[in-house]
Amino acid sequence: MAAGQFLVPLMSGFVITVIFMPLFIGYLRFKKEGQTIREEGPKWHAKKNGTPTMGGLLFIIAAVVSSIWVGLFLKQLTNSLLIAMFILVLYGILGFSDDFIKVFRKQNLGLRAWQKLLGQIIGGLVFIAVYFHEGFSIALEIPVIGTISSNWFFCVFVLVWLVGFSNAVNLTDGIDGLVAGLATISFATYTIIAFRQNQIDVAIFGLSIIGGLLGFLIYNKKPAQIFMGDVGSLALGGALAAMSILLHREFSLLLVGLVYVIETASVMLQVGSFKLFHKRIFKMSPIHHHFEMSGWSEWRIDISFWLFSIICSAIYLLIF
Repeated sequence: MAAGQFLVPLMSGFVITVIFMPLFIGYLRFKKEGQTIREEGPKWHAKKNGTPTMGGLLFIIAAVVSSIWVGLFLKQLTNSLLIAMFILVLYGILGFSDDFIKVFRKQNLGLRAWQKLLGQIIGGLVFIAVYFHEGFSIALEIPVIGTISSNWFFCVFVLVWLVGFSNAVNLTDGIDGLVAGLATISFATYTIIAFRQNQIDVAIFGLSIIGGLLGFLIYNKKPAQIFMGDVGSLALGGALAAMSILLHREFSLLLVGLVYVIETASVMLQVGSFKLFHKRIFKMSPIHHHFEMSGWSEWRIDISFWLFSIICSAIYLLIF
């Protein structure tokens, strides 16, 4: 893939998002449809009530369109690329359904937890079926433990990985620009790995998403004109997990995606501590809200978390 071709999917995703996002924002404002902010969230977030949401819908469309036409043009529209897009789209549909209920019913609760989980598991099973059909390796290199090659273990792992990280990215999406920036860094890391392994199809997928995210960040940075919604965050988390599996770098996501892991762990610790000891560890969870409650601005949190993510990704790329 030449340098010029390297830019094509990225620019395609970027241009499509930048052109159509203002129209989408305008439509949602005209319809007066916007995000309902949680009452239990930081009080100063109340001013964001009514901000258009579901912006992830556009960068998903941009990424899919770009992946398909560039994949066809470069003769790289493989089953790996298609199954990665499938996870992005299916998890996006689950998130869209959740957002749609919230927006049009003017409430902060959308799909029930079991409905989301069922959809995520079904998507994971389809991913596994295609993965086995292609004859890809099921050997998992587990740090400290070693290599495990078991069909059943691999199937359970894939389901946990896809569901876990889609929800982890969803939990991280709580302030303007945070996930858009973090996901750009994460997908860039896996795109570099894809190029190193000459998996051009997976690289095209990563570049298309990066382009869409960069275009989205223009409108999502503080003060956000639009939120990505669950349609964006669930899709991004699922797609990241899918890329790590397709590149056989599954456990790299624990370092590359360490921010998502910490955000999720902060929620689990907070809930566990409160239920067991009736005490809170953090001022508010996920942990980005703890920093907000401690007086950090959203920009300071964004930049700090982005830099931390860049360092984690750089460490992985340099060592592994």
